[in-house]
Amino acid sequence: MNEVLFYHLEQQTLEQALPVLLEATVKRGWKAVVQVGSAERLAALDSHLWTYRDDAFLPHAAKGDARFAEHADSQPIWLTDEEETPNSAHVLFLVDGAERAPIDGFERTVFIFDGRDEENVARARARWSELKESGHELTYWQQSAEGKWEQKA
Repeated sequence: MNEVLFYHLEQQTLEQALPVLLEATVKRGWKAVVQVGSAERLAALDSHLWTYRDDAFLPHAAKGDARFAEHADSQPIWLTDEEETPNSAHVLFLVDGAERAPIDGFERTVFIFDGRDEENVARARARWSELKESGHELTYWQQSAEGKWEQKA
């Protein structure tokens, strides 16, 4: 079974936290697929990842971008709002309550949820329980007051 991590956002937004996690993924030589909950979020994240920091470049492509459709399989990061993995990703990021089953085709699955949104928290708790019961090994990471990730479970 793959490694499953839950990241509980409290001090940062998804737009602040996700690029750092994606940088670490790419640095390991892994490919990632980021599945979001809506087409609007997909467009916003696609745009954001090109400009999130002046001194960094995070190569990626998104579903619906005709410039990359033929080369989806070679993209280090693929953004989508559907259950697709055209780049044979090692890591699946599920954000905004996006769901995918099964998740066993990945080395790592990362659930990122906003702790300021009770619906997001409830959905993450339900998913945690479901995955725990099915035998997955889970880790839970929460942001400290300084915004650093601390393993809590």
